Amino acid sequence: MRSEAVILAAAFGYLALLFLIAAWGDRRASQGRSVIGSPTVYALSIAVYCTAWTFYGSVGRATTQGASFLLIYLGPTLAMLSAPFILRKMVRIAAAQRLTSIADFISARYGKSGALGALVALIALIGITPYIALQLKAITLSHAVLVSYPAAVDWRLAEEPFWADKSFWVALVLAVFIILFGTRHLDASERHEGMVAAIAFESLVKLVAFLAVGLFTLFVLFRGPADLFAQAGASPALRGAFDLAAVEGGALGWSGLLLLAFLAFLTLPRQFQVLVVENVDERHLRRASWLFPLYLLAINLLVIPIALAGMLLLEGSDPDSFVLTLPLSAGLEGLPLLVFIGGLSAATGMVIVETIALSTMLSNQLVMPWLLRASRLHAAHRGELRGWLLGIRRVAILLILLLGYLYHALLGDAYSLVTIGLVSFAAAAQFAPALLLGLYWRGANRTGAIVGLLLGFAVWVYTLLLPGFAQSGWLPLSFVEAGPWGLDWLRPYALFGLEGWDRYSHALFWSLGLNLAALVGLSLFTPQSRLEQTQAALFTEALHRDAMPAGVWQGETSRGELRRLLSRYLGAKVATRVLESGDDAQPAPPVLIARTERALAGALGSASARVLINSVVRGEALDLEAVLSILDTTSQTLEVNRRLEQKSQELARIGQELRAANERLRELDRLKDEFVAMVSHELRTPLTSIRAFAEILRDGQDLPEAKREQFLEVVVHESQRLSRLIEEILDLARLESGRLTLTPRRLDLAMLARHGLAAVERLQAERGVSLEVAIEADPAWVVGDPDRLEQVIINLLDNAGKFADDEHPRVRLSLCRHKDHYRLAVEDNGPGIAEDERERVFEKFHQIQRQQHGERRHRPKGSGLGLPISRGIVAHLGGRLWVESAPTLGGASLVMELPEAPNES
Repeated sequence: MRSEAVILAAAFGYLALLFLIAAWGDRRASQGRSVIGSPTVYALSIAVYCTAWTFYGSVGRATTQGASFLLIYLGPTLAMLSAPFILRKMVRIAAAQRLTSIADFISARYGKSGALGALVALIALIGITPYIALQLKAITLSHAVLVSYPAAVDWRLAEEPFWADKSFWVALVLAVFIILFGTRHLDASERHEGMVAAIAFESLVKLVAFLAVGLFTLFVLFRGPADLFAQAGASPALRGAFDLAAVEGGALGWSGLLLLAFLAFLTLPRQFQVLVVENVDERHLRRASWLFPLYLLAINLLVIPIALAGMLLLEGSDPDSFVLTLPLSAGLEGLPLLVFIGGLSAATGMVIVETIALSTMLSNQLVMPWLLRASRLHAAHRGELRGWLLGIRRVAILLILLLGYLYHALLGDAYSLVTIGLVSFAAAAQFAPALLLGLYWRGANRTGAIVGLLLGFAVWVYTLLLPGFAQSGWLPLSFVEAGPWGLDWLRPYALFGLEGWDRYSHALFWSLGLNLAALVGLSLFTPQSRLEQTQAALFTEALHRDAMPAGVWQGETSRGELRRLLSRYLGAKVATRVLESGDDAQPAPPVLIARTERALAGALGSASARVLINSVVRGEALDLEAVLSILDTTSQTLEVNRRLEQKSQELARIGQELRAANERLRELDRLKDEFVAMVSHELRTPLTSIRAFAEILRDGQDLPEAKREQFLEVVVHESQRLSRLIEEILDLARLESGRLTLTPRRLDLAMLARHGLAAVERLQAERGVSLEVAIEADPAWVVGDPDRLEQVIINLLDNAGKFADDEHPRVRLSLCRHKDHYRLAVEDNGPGIAEDERERVFEKFHQIQRQQHGERRHRPKGSGLGLPISRGIVAHLGGRLWVESAPTLGGASLVMELPEAPNES
């Protein structure tokens, strides 16, 4: 499994698989079924941030610097949390102006300055070359360990011919891959869909490989996390390995590294490529803002266990190789090969994206401006420049990889993986002042940006890059230890006497400090050009909807001149697509000039596109006043639209409220009609009886005395019933109007329940109802009106008696304490009340009708107002009244709950 042939077959087989995935992604894109339209794929492509540094170097840094490796990933997490404010703005600007790289972005912000774009491209090339070398070193080192383990790896690249170095051939293979799938289109602002699909796949491969070795370490080499940490805790050498004191520079080192990671995540060319250029929808940032930090958590979750296991089991081994040597030490064959593929995946993903980004910057910011100035070359290749431009980009890819290999061969032995990566981080961080200030401060200008970058880059070279040459033997070591010419205050790691800092915080302080000071200072005291003012306004106002004017030209040219310009550099098909149909002799409107410039910018960069447009347009771009006028008009329109939308929402809300009120009025009208009908019916019944029996008494002079007395008794009974009904209606009206008079006082509910029982005892006995009493709380002090509460209790007992069982009617009254309330429940053993009827029994005039063996029960009927009135009284006293199933007798249970009265003081 670990033979040279198997390892090479696996490596090149994996690269072939990437070819297939990239080809599949490009084919789907050509069919209109984009792979990168998924926010998940977008989030996974951002994980190109996790390179061989993460895969191998995080464990190495954890071994020597404790938990400080986490800061490399907390920085990007903070950056993703700020995505709505920073990244969204960058994505919107890049899409509107067809910007192709971070050099193009910064150049466009400062008046489409060709000099500034070239400077950014040059700094990126020099600063990122060590990072590419890091990936090649990781591939070479992991291959050497896999082949030679357990023998020690001893390789010195500078002493062997380059054709014997496998990393040289890896660089060439990657160059072929990138040329095939990274330069298929001249327009660099077009998405590299195949490449992004391959990078998303690589993110999954390296995550699976790293988690596999982590789980193997925890559960095979050790008996779980508890066993591992117990053994680490028992080792005196490991007890303080992850304390804050283990971090170089202490708390200051933590802060510096966190800031460095935050800035580098936003400014590394490859991160700008995947975050901004490859973004197809700014809404994808929402998912990426939590999914990418989750990915970082997953891939770093097992770093510390692997580091601890390596320190316990592989003492004296290279910490950067623990991920690979731990499974090798256990005698495994398959897992080490998977780990090697995972590391290869992490390295190749970074190299692919970084090289595409750098080649775009080199061709657009360095080579193209020179070509445009070489008039003879420009004239000699009419109609052929598109092929030339693609060829330039492909040659740039090859040169970038060879430059990375050269750094790897000459200086790769001097630093660990993490050290090389942090050097590149500090170089990329020099773009942050010009980038971030340019997004929010309209006053930042080109002069300040150029001088700031030059000062920051010079300090970076002096404090981080040159010490690497000294430690590799290319410069005397005294340069680092004593300073040049023996000047102690010029030591690269203690510049101007600033000692006690870690090298990265030290370099970041001086480089960013001078960079920022120059940018701000010179911007305050030097003027901006008109184009700078225009671009500054467009960049700072980018988050306002529709705030990017379609065209900022006031010059004149014809459609034919624009068509010839596009055909010369981008081809006839692109010219037709951009200009559409029309008479070439007609003047081109400003919108069409701007569209042509954006098309050229996507292929050649904003600065070169500006030069080409200037060559055919007679006139110039709109000045700041005109652009600001457009922006102000847009802002005013947006404000009017916002107010109209607000008024529309208010009108919709008012309309909804009116409709609800209308529905309520209809409902009240219906209830009023029902109420009148029910009251009329209830009053008519006793009145009809009284009238009928009164007429019989009037007309029946010869009625027997016994009959006369019987009829008079009916009249008296119905009159009493009529009087009770009227009183109940009046009570209900007082309740609903809030005019019911209550005289609440402190009383004993248990005593009141006994009075109510005594009042109905005779009537219930006549009905054959058996009364049961279970008063557990005695006394039960509540606040209430005694007359009204007694009326409620009597009503509950009366209702229960009416609806108890026909043959053996039973009613049970219980009183108990529930938390800080008292509950009085009246149960019956009748058929109960259906759940959908339990609230309806409290509606006015609602009566439950039930039958027994097909015949209506002959029980006295009420008015249907007792329970609504009872609930209203209880509610006025701060309590509740409801219906539930009887727990003891099995029928219905009416439960009244009142709060406990406060203690008398």
